[in-house]
Parts: sequence; C-alpha cells; structure tokens
Amino acid sequence: MDAQLLELALTHRSWAYENGGVPHNERLEFLGDAVLGVVVTDHLYRSYPDFPEGRLAKMRAAIVSSHSLAEVARSLAIGSMVKLGQGEINTRGSDKTSILADALEALIGAAWITDQAAATKLVQHLFVPLIQEAALMGPSLDWKTSLQEACAAGGHGVPVYEVTQSGPEHDRRFQAVVLIDDAPLGNGISTTKRGAEMIAAGAAFKALAARDA
Repeated sequence: MDAQLLELALTHRSWAYENGGVPHNERLEFLGDAVLGVVVTDHLYRSYPDFPEGRLAKMRAAIVSSHSLAEVARSLAIGSMVKLGQGEINTRGSDKTSILADALEALIGAAWITDQAAATKLVQHLFVPLIQEAALMGPSLDWKTSLQEACAAGGHGVPVYEVTQSGPEHDRRFQAVVLIDDAPLGNGISTTKRGAEMIAAGAAFKALAARDA
C-alpha cells in the first residue's frame, strides 16, 4: 500500500474540514465495509454448513458491528494513527467506537485497492478469531446469556456480576468480576459497564467449559 493511500485511509473528516476540505477516508470506508461483509459472509457459509441462515446472519451482524470493529482497531492501536480535527482530539476521538470502526474499514478498503488477495487474507486474519468465538456463544450470540444457559445446564447458581469503576469522568474504566457458586470465574475491563460484564462473562464461560469438560 502506498503512503498516500494509507494516509487517506487514516484521515478523518474532522481533520479534512479543518484543513481546507481535503479528501478524507469515507469513500474508502464505504468500500471496506463491503469487502468485510463479503469475506466474513463467505467464511461463515463455508465453515458452518450446518448453521441455518438466521444464525449465520446474526453471527455476521455481531462480527461486523461497530463495537467489534472498534475492538479490533484498539488491538492494533489504530486510534493513535488517525488524523483528527482539534474538536475530536479534545473529546478523545481517537478512542471513539465510530471513528475506530470507520478507520479500520477504510484501511480494509485501501488494502483491497492495493491487492485484493492480500486484503482477503488480512480480513480473515483479523476476524476469523471473532467468528470462532461467536460460534461458541450459541444462537444467543451474547456471552452473558450463554454463561447463564451453561450455568443452568451444569447445575450451577446464577452468575453474579460485581462492577467497580475508576478514572475521571472523561476516561472512565469499568472492571467486572463474575461470580459463579460464590467463586470468581472471570473478569473484564472496558470503557462501559456492559462491555466489562460481557468480557467477564466470556472469560467465565470458557473457564466453566474447561472445568466441566
């Protein structure tokens, strides 16, 4: 990928507007969104022949959601590379879900323009782990629901979540611990209470499955 295309993929419209209306990444985002959808759909279709269309559609929606895209972008530290206007910088735009998701889609679009085969491999590398994780959740596609169902099936008590928060209001962090049979089995940290609980539930689900196997 050439440097100019990479820079375009990482240019948010807020920076573009503050710098004379130069091109920004929304067209690449449009392309990347389509590429992501096709690659993920193809993988789901080929990898889960026994899953009905409704479950495949729910899995795809969860995998290509803004939340999932933003988490992948955070793991790659994309936020620190996005060119933002001063207003977005002041409101921590580099960690906003929408900005991170859009930037990742733009990068996928730029990769597609550069080399379609390589772009396909990139999407598979980044999102197949999420697909495999979604398949573990069952039809609910929700770690909290999946954990509750696993506890009921295994004769365990109802999961109990304990959540604490720290940090200033503009940079709040939530830490969740999930207790099963009064023992901590999973924890999670996120910028939202729900996100922390979901991460904790996922960790507990996997730990419970390994323990009960």
